[in-house]
Parts: sequence; structure tokens; C-alpha cells
Amino acid sequence: MTAFDDPASKVAEFLLQIKAIKLQPENPFIWASGWKSPIYCDNRKTLSHPQIRTYIRMQFVENINKHFGKPDVIAGVATGGIAIGVLVAQEMGLPFVYVRSEAKKHGLTNMIEGEIESGQSVVVIEDLISTGGSSLKAVEVLREKGCIVKGMTAIFSYGFDEAERNFKKAKCIVKPLTNYEVLIKKAFEKEYINEKDIESLKQWRANPSEWTGSLVK
Repeated sequence: MTAFDDPASKVAEFLLQIKAIKLQPENPFIWASGWKSPIYCDNRKTLSHPQIRTYIRMQFVENINKHFGKPDVIAGVATGGIAIGVLVAQEMGLPFVYVRSEAKKHGLTNMIEGEIESGQSVVVIEDLISTGGSSLKAVEVLREKGCIVKGMTAIFSYGFDEAERNFKKAKCIVKPLTNYEVLIKKAFEKEYINEKDIESLKQWRANPSEWTGSLVK
């Protein structure tokens, strides 16, 4: 199997190709958290590209069947996990719900939209995992409902140490389609970045909250 045939590598290439992920070590982005970042990710762009959207949908189905087995329900995390979650649920012939980031402020004040019952098994779908905070909040909401969360999958994960600790503490298995290491390797292979960029990107990944954009010797 060549690197291109590897699904994680192919997903990473698609994300770079359509600029769903942008790499700018020399001109960092500013995240909402205030962190300087050499990478910006907007996986919702995949929805505008039918061929890529289809490939990602099918990879989610394979990923779920391989790592979790078929659940009773697919749950998307609002908002990024809703559209792709619906497509995966449709492909698998399963019910779909989504979990809000906060309770609705009127009506039934729901946290979960759609029908799901206590005792049902569920796989949670995200578009992106960073620290895991918002993702695990959705897992907690589903567990409080009495659901059996088999695990979570996402299009892309930064693979931060903090996220790994958070998921381990929550006893939640997470299996993204692709990750930061695969992405950087593919970006270098396709000449989106050079060797100097790789070092800067590695330093950011190791300590994102303290990264300034300058290489530390």
C-alpha cells in the first residue's frame, strides 16, 4: 500500500488540497483561546466538495465498523459534527441526534436534539478535536441520558497531550480519520511546507500555549 492509498494520508491530502487546513508557520493565526497557531482548520469546507465529502463519509463508516461496531445511534457534536454525522447515519441506516454546546434557552431546553433512549449505544462524530473539552462535554451529556458511548471519531485531531489525558480520564476511545503527524508528513511531501516549517510546527505541537512563532534552539 502506498502512502496515497493509506486513508489517513489521503484524508490529510484532501484537507490540504481544499484549504480546509492551512499551514502558516511564518504568519500565525490567532485562535479564540488567544494561542498563536501555525495551523488553522475548518473541516466544514469538505461539505462543499462532493467527491471529498463522499470519501470522508465512507471512511467514517469503515472507521466505526472497525473500531466500535455498529451502534444504535450516531450523534454529532454541534455544530461541526452535525452535517457529516447525518451523512454517516444515512449511509449506515441509523438514527441521528446531535448534542448542543449548551441547553436551548427556550421550549424544552434540550441538550440533545432528536430521539435517543437510555441504554442505546452511540458513536459520537466531531469534525475536529483539539483539547477535547467540547467533545467530551457531548459524551458526558449522552452518558447522563443513560446512553452507552462506544467512542468518538473525528475528521482530524491535533493529538495534544492534554486531549489524550482528557479522553483517557473520561474512559472514551477516540479514533480520528487523520491526525497532526500524518498531516505534516503529507504537507512536506506535497511541498506545502519546508524543513524549517516542520521544526516550527513540531515545537507548536509540543507546547501550543507558549509557542511564539520563533524557533527555539
